[in-house]
Amino acid sequence: MISTTAALARFTGRKLPPEQIREIAQNVEAQLIRVPTGCQDYYPALYGGVSAVQLDVDGIHRQAIDCDADELDRRFVLAYTGAPRQSGINNWEVFKRHIDGDRRIFRNFERIGEIARAMRGAVASADWEETGRLLREEWKLRRTNAPAIATPFIDQLITVARRNGSLGAKVCGAGGGGCVLFMTSPDAKERIEQKLAAAGAQILPFALRVRASRSELSRLSQKGNPA
Repeated sequence: MISTTAALARFTGRKLPPEQIREIAQNVEAQLIRVPTGCQDYYPALYGGVSAVQLDVDGIHRQAIDCDADELDRRFVLAYTGAPRQSGINNWEVFKRHIDGDRRIFRNFERIGEIARAMRGAVASADWEETGRLLREEWKLRRTNAPAIATPFIDQLITVARRNGSLGAKVCGAGGGGCVLFMTSPDAKERIEQKLAAAGAQILPFALRVRASRSELSRLSQKGNPA
């Protein structure tokens, strides 16, 4: 979405700062899936690296977290379940329940916010045990918010990974399919990948980009290089 937005802006001769690129891409996504959508997914594509995204009354604030990209790459496994995820359906159901004043949803969101703030500190300080613990706790809360976020196959994969040394796991986005991210120690990563593949998951090779691709964004940004 970010690349397409930047490419179309360049094609039409428009100069857009990174935040406007994000806003356009987000609005188009909301039109496509026909429910409200979040802002956070676009920041890795815009800036690369690891970010803390804070939603305040005066807007969205992104701050880079200084951490070792290679260390993160050694500690995470990404597996595809073979089924597309249902982000619009799951997110919309939780969104409506929050608007309707569901107290359990409110409590869960408060705790998820606390976990996110704690996760920021854990990653910045390279406290991987605490990062794994927070990941496990956050996943439990998300499952309570929307049971459809997990499927029997997702549960099976998480169990397999845990038995082989995983420190935590969660679905990407709103789940119901799609990908699952597993955190592990470096010495258990290869074993977990093998066990997940044997269970029927597709292991997706990936690496953290320290910087985003700048060929379009650097030309489009009114403020210069966004990264």
